[in-house]
Formats: sequence, structure tokens, C-alpha cells
Amino acid sequence: MTTVRIPAGWPATEDQARAVQDELRGRVVLDEPGPAPGTGRVTGVDVAYDDERNVVVAAAVVLDAATLDVVAESTAVGQVSFPYVPGLLAFREVPAVLAALDALPCEPGLVVCDGYGLAHPRRFGLASHLGVLTGLPTIGVAKNPFTFAYEEPGAPRGSSSPLLAGEEEVGRALRTQKGIKPVFVSVGHRVTLDNACAHTLLLAPRFRLPETTRHADALCRRALKAT
Repeated sequence: MTTVRIPAGWPATEDQARAVQDELRGRVVLDEPGPAPGTGRVTGVDVAYDDERNVVVAAAVVLDAATLDVVAESTAVGQVSFPYVPGLLAFREVPAVLAALDALPCEPGLVVCDGYGLAHPRRFGLASHLGVLTGLPTIGVAKNPFTFAYEEPGAPRGSSSPLLAGEEEVGRALRTQKGIKPVFVSVGHRVTLDNACAHTLLLAPRFRLPETTRHADALCRRALKAT
């Protein structure tokens, strides 16, 4: 397990964090398709917390995109780097996730975050933040719609509907399993929304959540218990 070091100059206040978001948001790339769905490698990242000890553990799990077999995995542990503030959660998670990604023995390919990209009040959630800092293609697949509106997609697997901020489409509600609550997909960096949804469907052949998220969630929980 890698030990996380909080980067020099990491924001300490809400105003500083919002200023960083404003600076980095302009670097998000939205006009690249990203890797072809079902090819190469795809990596899930997730974090777990022990609030009493102020500890955060991040996990990164690399899957073969075609077979969904685990190729590699890594974890990182450190002190929480920022207080809990809605809309600024990336500042709690990014240092640990970066450390976990850096500890991988192979290139991660597409990175799938358990959270948001453009579907964020400031259009710069964890997936976008991570993508800009690493240069990797990233998407967010969240369990709830945050503050955004959507119409229930059709019942069949693969049905979707726009996730809306007013009239702006910031993501999609995507039905990954027939008759089961949708997930909420948004672009992070260097991937189109259509391809983000296609990746998500291929990563969720049996369950609501993508296999990337399921593996990363289980690994970071195990690692937290072991610290």
C-alpha cells in the first residue's frame, strides 16, 4: 500500500478550492471520443474513509475491457486532505486516488470514477479534476443524480434520458439492468457522452454498477480495514 503525501500548495480553504476549480475547468477536453468501448484497459477508482482517524484509502483496479478480468490493482492510504464540503469532494479524494494510480504496474487506460464529471454544480467533479491532472480519459458513473433533473428512462437495459441543469445536458440517466434504478453517467475528460454510456453498459453486464466500481469499492474497504 502506498502512503499518500498531500501535494505542496494543496487548497486549505473553500475559496482556494473554488479558485483551483475555476482555473482547471478550462482545461477539460470535450471533443475527443476516447478509447473505443470494449477495448484496451479500463480502471475503476474509489475511496473509503475512517472519520475517527481522519484516514482515507483509495483503490485502483485495472480490468481488461473485453473480458472484465482483473489485470492489476493498487491502494494508497493517507490523511484526509480537505474538509467535507459538498461540491468540493474531489479535494478530499484526488491526492489518494493519484497515489493509487501512480502505484499501478501498468497504464490504466480509461478511468471510471464513482462520482461525477460535468454533472457537477461547477461542471468540474472528481472525474474531470482527475482527468485534467493526469491527462487520462475519464468518466463519472454516480449512484444518484446530485442536484440535477431527469425523466425516468425506459425499463429495458440501455435506455437513457438526459440529466439536465435547466436546459443543459450535463450527463445521462442510464439503465444498466432491466427495471433497476439507473446510474448517472457524465463526461470527465477526453471522452464523449455517447462513448461514456457505451463503456458503462459494457462494464455492467450483470449488476447495476460497473465492474470497475464494484472491484474498486471492495478493494478500498478491505484495505481500510487492514490499516
